[in-house]
Amino acid sequence: MRDFERKQLLERVDREAATVGASIPETLDVQGEEFELQQFVFEVKRLDSVPAERREDVEEAKKLLRRERLQRRERLEEADITREEGEALVHAIVGIERALNALESLGTTSIEAEIEASERADRKRWFSFLKEALGQDDNEGVRR
Repeated sequence: MRDFERKQLLERVDREAATVGASIPETLDVQGEEFELQQFVFEVKRLDSVPAERREDVEEAKKLLRRERLQRRERLEEADITREEGEALVHAIVGIERALNALESLGTTSIEAEIEASERADRKRWFSFLKEALGQDDNEGVRR
């Protein structure tokens, strides 16, 4: 593979919206073993929250996927591979990223609530600042 082709493939992997429309691979070969990735992700996502007995499995799967993604990206970056092998690596990396996004989005309700609360507090501080700067009384809304 030529350098410019490798660069194009790496740009596809690094693109912010790379996972949009991407599908999670049914299986993933991880260190010589088949991992039923799609089934695992869908099974875990079906639950409203990850039960305590499955949390360790989910965290272990995320670590495994991150490691696998990094190894495949390094291979794409450095190995002497063909364009077709590079395309296959890109497809796998994007699929792994999609699976990681799905697994990491579990239990986001508390994070989303924290973000909303933070934004409300920011707005309240901003309006307080504006009222003070414009000389408006809190009760009357009248300029001094």
